Amino acid sequence: MIRYLSTLRDEIRPVDKTFERRLSYLMPELDNVTSSDAFSIPRIIPIFPLPNVVLFPDTYLPLHIFEPRYRDMVADAGPEGGCIGMALFKEGWENDYEGNPPVFSLGCVGRIKKTQLLPDGRSNLILQGLQRYEIEEELFDAPYRKARITVRSCPPYDALMEDSVRSALVGLTIRYLQSREAHELCQLITNESLTASVLVNSLSSCLDFTTFDKQFLLESESLSQQARRLLDLLKFKLSDDAQPSGWG
Repeated sequence: MIRYLSTLRDEIRPVDKTFERRLSYLMPELDNVTSSDAFSIPRIIPIFPLPNVVLFPDTYLPLHIFEPRYRDMVADAGPEGGCIGMALFKEGWENDYEGNPPVFSLGCVGRIKKTQLLPDGRSNLILQGLQRYEIEEELFDAPYRKARITVRSCPPYDALMEDSVRSALVGLTIRYLQSREAHELCQLITNESLTASVLVNSLSSCLDFTTFDKQFLLESESLSQQARRLLDLLKFKLSDDAQPSGWG
């Protein structure tokens, strides 16, 4: 089952529009579907770079495709089941957007789960985050960027996360969400049926961190390290919220 976090907008204070807009990702709800269900990822995949999106394994991402080169990318990848590598632009991308500005070498492979083709050639997609990848070589033999990749091995991310770390993460997240009055989401993350991977990746995806913070989370060497980085980011945001808004 897939749950749209954007349906929780009624649970969030109307004044906090930034937080509301960032709850636009899709998240698996209690079904424990993971990214490792024996799907073979090709060695060469199309790369879809964006300046404000970081995809994580075990999460879902809606995309609207409208540029001609990325329409070609979707057609070549296949309407359903094809793979696309999501990547984050590095700073300064605006100066060469029509070309191939630099991207971070580590991203996440997404599998096209649903496609809605529109009459004018545009399309809406839902990507399922599969696994992290490293770019070995960029290829420019098509209107869009491709890359030869190495998929990061799964074991460090499948390893058990310490109960104390999970408990601390859930507790701190609840404090943060309660400050935003997102009560329904609080109930969702406390359900013990969520695997550690789904929990950590979904929070990394949907909480209102900067894209560079999210890239920092994606680049974690293990699930436990990613959870600890999440804790540090949440502590910083809660501390920042507690600061007086003026000079007094």
